[in-house]
Amino acid sequence: MAAEGERPDDTDIGVSVAPLLIGVGLLMLGNGLQGSLLGLRAAAEGFSNAVIGIVMASFFAGFLVGAIWAVSVVQRVGHIRGFAAFASIASVSILAHGVFVEPIFWSALRFVTGICFAGIFVVAESWLNSSSSNQNRGQLLSVYMFTSFAGMGAGQLLLNLSSPESINLFILVSVLISFSVVPMLLNAAPPPNAGQTGEDPSLPGVKTVKRVFTASPLGVVGTFTAGIINGAVFGMGAVYALERGFSVTGASLFMGVIIAGSALLQWPIGKLSDTIDRRVTITLISVAAAGLAVMINLFGEGGWFWSIAFLFGGASLSLHTLSIAYTNDYLEPTEMVGASGVLVLVLGFGSILGPLVAGLAIENIGPTGYFFAIAGVHIALSGFAVWRMFQRAALDQDDQGPYISLPSATSSVAIEAAEEAHADQLSDGR
Repeated sequence: MAAEGERPDDTDIGVSVAPLLIGVGLLMLGNGLQGSLLGLRAAAEGFSNAVIGIVMASFFAGFLVGAIWAVSVVQRVGHIRGFAAFASIASVSILAHGVFVEPIFWSALRFVTGICFAGIFVVAESWLNSSSSNQNRGQLLSVYMFTSFAGMGAGQLLLNLSSPESINLFILVSVLISFSVVPMLLNAAPPPNAGQTGEDPSLPGVKTVKRVFTASPLGVVGTFTAGIINGAVFGMGAVYALERGFSVTGASLFMGVIIAGSALLQWPIGKLSDTIDRRVTITLISVAAAGLAVMINLFGEGGWFWSIAFLFGGASLSLHTLSIAYTNDYLEPTEMVGASGVLVLVLGFGSILGPLVAGLAIENIGPTGYFFAIAGVHIALSGFAVWRMFQRAALDQDDQGPYISLPSATSSVAIEAAEEAHADQLSDGR
């Protein structure tokens, strides 16, 4: 076993992180289920689409606040107690949704839930980062990403176990979140920096927005755009499907297919971005996602529709990690970790806007407005990317860092870990 304060070697990694990954998997099952469940239940209760957008945006507002505040909480009380407290509050909050169905109350609960999930991600991702080494950090992030996507995707399918109008699914989400704490509490491996006091180096520092934007305007704008898209997809995707006339089963499948596309296509898109100018990749992916979004409006619920939805998920939800990778290309290795907090803030502000824009589009145009709005956001990003190509010469391929996939919902700690892996490979002469 590794000594206290040291990162474990590869033989200790499985013991250290397996309970954590099991907990994350259970948590993402609950998170995937509750996002779509609340949208469907709100629609069934007669909430307007604009109001649903506000309710769903409240989660991302809370997540943004939590991403800033949770680090200090974890530093003060420790990883295990912090995780248990955040998960317990999130578990109670989802039950309260099923008891008191009222838009203002739901918005407040979603805000609290967002704070809690930000705290949970800070704990999980800092623990994961602390348990890794330069040699295995990228591999652990890949396993974490797969666990997160698998949990969120499977969570969509749980919608079919009961009617969204009953309290049964709310109870199921609460059970999943509550059980996510158990593997960590029973884990014999110590949390990061056990027995130490003061600032935890596994938690992120902060860099200024101005410095990161000056280094990579497209990276920051791309991250903001990715936030809008992620917020629209995960906040209002199930509502769109319901408005289009899908059953609950159809809505759950729709969300599951999009998440599956994101999980399975990130790797080939990432490899493409590692071999050509990353701005070209961002432009091509944005244009493709815009075209696929428009095409979704043209096809009924048949084979072509599901194929297009799969491709759309892969293209659209890859922009987050593409933008982070591009930002890192223009930062010094010593700056990358500090930039993680800035990128999470930028992503968070975009995520708040996403459900609001989507809700208003559906409210004023109808269900087709949902994907037309998303297509417009993609076109705007591709235009900005093309403009940036005329403002700065492309990097040599040897100067580009590696693309490392990340989940769409993450804290600054996971971005920090990706940036450390990026910096490590640059330091090794990549």
